[in-house]
Amino acid sequence: MTSDLRETVRGLMPRAKADLTELVAVPSVADPRQFPPEECAKAADWLVTAFTEAGLTDMRRVTTPDGSDAVVGRADGPADAPTVLLYCHYDVQPPLDDKAWRTPPFALTEGTDGRWYGRGSADCKGNVVMHLTALRALGGGDFPVNLKFVAEGSEEQGTGGLEQLVPQQPELFEADALLICDTGNFALGLPTVTATLRGLANVVVTVSTLKGEMHSGMFGGPAPDALAALVRILDSLRDERGNTVVKGLDSEARWEGVAYPAEQFRADAGVLDGVGLLGSGTIADELWARPAVTVLGIDCPPVVGSAAAIQASVRARINLRVPPGMDADEALAALTAHLKSEAPWGARVEVEPEGSGQPFRAATDGPAYKALATAMREVYGTEMVRSGQGGSIPLCNVLANQFPGAEIALIGVEEPGCLIHAPNESVHPDEIERMALAEALFLREYGRSAS
Repeated sequence: MTSDLRETVRGLMPRAKADLTELVAVPSVADPRQFPPEECAKAADWLVTAFTEAGLTDMRRVTTPDGSDAVVGRADGPADAPTVLLYCHYDVQPPLDDKAWRTPPFALTEGTDGRWYGRGSADCKGNVVMHLTALRALGGGDFPVNLKFVAEGSEEQGTGGLEQLVPQQPELFEADALLICDTGNFALGLPTVTATLRGLANVVVTVSTLKGEMHSGMFGGPAPDALAALVRILDSLRDERGNTVVKGLDSEARWEGVAYPAEQFRADAGVLDGVGLLGSGTIADELWARPAVTVLGIDCPPVVGSAAAIQASVRARINLRVPPGMDADEALAALTAHLKSEAPWGARVEVEPEGSGQPFRAATDGPAYKALATAMREVYGTEMVRSGQGGSIPLCNVLANQFPGAEIALIGVEEPGCLIHAPNESVHPDEIERMALAEALFLREYGRSAS
């Protein structure tokens, strides 16, 4: 049966490429300031048609509180079968600098390396096509489980439309197992489930020292420089080894899971030769188990156009990634207190919270995870590993709180070579094929083991 399904998925790959070609051609950026809203509507309608043809019923658009449209649908399986939710999103990041692309961003293009290039080819339209291919491989209608389908329309904008929809219409999301397909494998060809996500706490800090800018020749020296004060405050957020050291937060936790080799990380992150990595723990410790601070931006005079003046007031935007086991609101309070306590020379410091999001840790010992591990092993010939992810997917905590008994697994076709959110995003077709087969096998295995 597995070999038959494998051949079926392989035979569907030309159609998968055609599907992805059509989807990538639609610039579904959910920001009306950059692209017409009609493009997102076009992508949503495409999903309604495609998944109806793949065997789902009641496919339709549902407007969420942020004004975007989610695409939802369902399919009935055997009466005693469990229910699985298939999630993805059809909106994409803007292309950024068109000149940085080697191929047109909204035209799926096969490269000499065999990868398929285009905005959204991996994140997340590649996962849309993975779902389609898996459903078609199972026969397009006679499914071994009950299915629910949700495709988000504004995930990349972070406006929270779908998160707000969950408590309003929980019947659209309630399931025994939820496949959140917006991540991927730790490395190409290595079956991976993402078991943890870091949360975040963002603030804007303003440092003021003078009533107004003063001439550096006449007052430089004793006059307190707001920019210099800000630099000292920001420097206090890391120690000499680069560890994040916000007072009151644990910076020594350890990651127990797949290791992340330093050389692989250097290549994945594009670290320049001779530049050291930060932190005293392993790469996995620093990425998935410990808090990490990043200065996202500073408001101060640019080099070109700057004057010989002492700055009176400057500000910075700071992002703190919060690991599982740490409360994001408490981390936000600790960051705020730290910034204020580190002000030199009596400088006035104001900290404005932008928001926080809780980290997520999945329970991985239930029947859905066992079925997923079996499916991954069948497809890849090796054991599924568990990784963390440095980013945040707020929907996971919303779903976990709404449905505490459900198993949530994060999988997908994305891997480091995809360069998601960057110019020259791509997906490897082998990963679409393997993950579509893994999803189909999972649905069959989970339906059998839970019945």
